Amino acid sequence: MLARAGAVWFGILLMAILNGAFRDVVLTPRLGDLGARAVSCLTLAAVIVIVTWISLPWIRPVLTADAWRIGSMWLTMTLIFEFGAGHYLFGAPWTTLLADYNLLAGRLWTLVLVETLTAPALVFHAAHNPVNDVEFYSPRSDDTPRP
Repeated sequence: MLARAGAVWFGILLMAILNGAFRDVVLTPRLGDLGARAVSCLTLAAVIVIVTWISLPWIRPVLTADAWRIGSMWLTMTLIFEFGAGHYLFGAPWTTLLADYNLLAGRLWTLVLVETLTAPALVFHAAHNPVNDVEFYSPRSDDTPRP
């Protein structure tokens, strides 16, 4: 389960990098840095939910605790990449990296991290607790019926 979750996280990482490139090339010239970062964070949060929704049946968590483990793993991997690669690979100063965590300055990156942590548990809960007899549907990698 965790190996599959790790593979999905690398897909999310790729989409996050593409999202950042789109922000820098398209959004920042039109919206300015703060506006572009806000749109980019909201877009990435939506991508995380969609990827989680699509991939969770393939990852196959059995319990809510498994979904929380997946979210915790994704959050840990994200923070390691953010600070490790951000500072040591790309040379960003610590102050620049930490600036993205300042909600009072309008930075929304913290919300992306909250989404990264909670998305697997929220999607798992939605998939296993249908509302008004309407079952949540997520594409499965095979045709096996839901238990």
